[in-house]
Amino acid sequence: MDFPELAARTRRFTHGAPRAVAVAEDGSRVIFLRSAGPEDPADALWQLHVATGEEHLVADPATLLDGGGDPRALSPGERALRERLRLNAGGIGSYALDAAGRVAVFALAGRLFRADLVHGDVVEVAAVGPVLDPRPDPTGQRLAYVTDAAEGVRRGELRVIEADGTDTLLAGEDAGVSWGLAEHIAAEEFGRYRGYWWAPDGRMVLAARVDESRLERWHLHDPADPASPPTAVAYPRAGGPNAEVSLHLLDLDDGWVDVHWDRETYPYLTGVSWGEGSPLITVLRRSQQHGLVLAVDPRTGETQVHAELADPRWVEPIAGTPAHLPDGRVLVGGELAHDGYDARCLFADGTLLTPPSLYVRRVVGRLPAGTGPADLLVEASDGEPSERHLFRVRTTIGGGVDARRITTDSGWHTAAVGGDVLVIGVASLDHAGVRWTVRRGDQEVAELRSLAATPPYSPLPLLERVTDRRLPAAVLYPDNHVTGRRLPVLLDIYGGPGHQEVVTARAAWLERQWWADAGFAVVTIDNRGTPGVAPSFEKAIHRRVADVILTDQIDALTALAGKHPDLDLDRVGVRGWSFGGWLAGLAVLRHPELFKCGIAGAPVTDWALYDTAYTERYLGLPEDGMDVYAHHSLIELAAEPVTGPDQARPLLLVHGMADDNVVAAHTLRLSAALLSTGRPHAVLPLTGATHMAANGTAERLLPLELDFLRTHLR
Repeated sequence: MDFPELAARTRRFTHGAPRAVAVAEDGSRVIFLRSAGPEDPADALWQLHVATGEEHLVADPATLLDGGGDPRALSPGERALRERLRLNAGGIGSYALDAAGRVAVFALAGRLFRADLVHGDVVEVAAVGPVLDPRPDPTGQRLAYVTDAAEGVRRGELRVIEADGTDTLLAGEDAGVSWGLAEHIAAEEFGRYRGYWWAPDGRMVLAARVDESRLERWHLHDPADPASPPTAVAYPRAGGPNAEVSLHLLDLDDGWVDVHWDRETYPYLTGVSWGEGSPLITVLRRSQQHGLVLAVDPRTGETQVHAELADPRWVEPIAGTPAHLPDGRVLVGGELAHDGYDARCLFADGTLLTPPSLYVRRVVGRLPAGTGPADLLVEASDGEPSERHLFRVRTTIGGGVDARRITTDSGWHTAAVGGDVLVIGVASLDHAGVRWTVRRGDQEVAELRSLAATPPYSPLPLLERVTDRRLPAAVLYPDNHVTGRRLPVLLDIYGGPGHQEVVTARAAWLERQWWADAGFAVVTIDNRGTPGVAPSFEKAIHRRVADVILTDQIDALTALAGKHPDLDLDRVGVRGWSFGGWLAGLAVLRHPELFKCGIAGAPVTDWALYDTAYTERYLGLPEDGMDVYAHHSLIELAAEPVTGPDQARPLLLVHGMADDNVVAAHTLRLSAALLSTGRPHAVLPLTGATHMAANGTAERLLPLELDFLRTHLR
């Protein structure tokens, strides 16, 4: 079986691998999802008992449905949530635990299930309609969920089920209003995927009310199925209105308190947490250059400012913050940008907790410290952006800045923690997939088994830092390459904010090794604007995204060719998806003298047609700079007259017709502009495909892309 088909069947070698790992509060069990094998797409719920090191199947989708449903079937709301999460999985997509980790609840084929992790019992709980985002209260006595649309059922009803099975409507409305769900912008651009939070005692719910009545309705339709009606989506396009989001404290005894903040000035609700103490929320201005961390009084709904977040470019919160520390201080993520410092750090009530050398990515949780307050477990990079490590950060008042690295091996580390049990997952260039080890104290007690297929390649990219900007870059040669043989170059890119490509994880290089073995020198570059280096590195793109990013890509490619003489810069192709698709199109249209052809998958061709928060964060509001938007538009570039045969290089445009993130209109409008000026291109529409091009679609495109590149890079 060739690589594209094998990658399609195995979900890029992740079917059968553990994911969504959590640890019970007392460290007694590790909970995770895993399918039954390398080609099984339906994830089941598992747990590992730390005392014995034994794994036990908790909930198998096929057994629970017992022929009464397809474990791959998703309601429209669940499908949209998984699209926002970029989760391409069947079966149990996610689960939620009570505070102690004794009860898990999850949705499967729109039905609601509750698992007793202590005794192993799994029962279906009757619900009034298709279930979205079910969660137990912290005591494990009640369940809450949100309804998806169905016959006779409104989408966006927030409901609570008592221990005796009584199902009560907590909040719900008609006319484009939902309760308990994250709006498109929160999930797609701010990483907030939920819309309600239980109080610690389980007697109250903090819920988001989302009113989308002001938003434009865009209509998505798959032309391959002309009998089906179009799907209407409320889309917040750049410069237009956003959904109106408010927060409300809902008492289970019918009490109701509104949460008060200046929603006109700070319309974006980007983060909410409710652990110890009062709820904490983060709100941002529409420009995202100023924000507030607010504590909410659960009795009155009044808010108190705990911290201000400010940056003349944009504010970038740190995952896992804000949060209360055990001593009552509030943990906030921010940036240190004075006295020569350039770092992403953690602060407790304004006191610096992490050293300026550390680039903090996420706060995982707390580690017991023996005596004194618990330490923080943090994911961060320290000087090498291609690696992510785990650090123990001290929180003692007056203890100074103290961050000690826990992980030693090179790689990309993540973790989950509960009690004195730490579960570490590491991806590396030295092995396939993610290896999960379970530690109690200093002792390794177990490993989560992976049933994933073994990839056919063990790629070893040459990682380096190039140019005076020290841009992370990598070159990958064919396995049988002979030095002195010149190769066409494939620049395989993403380049957009919030994502790195040059990382020490084998999975990032498997497909690229297939490209290399097809006869290319594959080059990947993380330009300014990508995370992991420093805030100034990320934010250099503000309002000049195209110029900075494309300059970095070209400069780094030229620098690599100086070090690697087998790179033939007379034969360079470029490919990318989403932001990378836009960048691939930009490269071909702006620099046809270098880029001889390009593949643009799901590209944003007109930023005025993309969403508010992402676009305005980097380009500003359209009304403040339509010239900036025009400067970044592929459609404007494509419409320019062609002055010679070498000024029009071929493009292959690929787009899913059911894409609700970057709608297919982007590619269709670009094609029309290319056609109007006689520029060579082809359009490959993917019927029924979303932005992810899931279920093997992206992998089965690879041979077609290869033919295109071989044709134009001879």
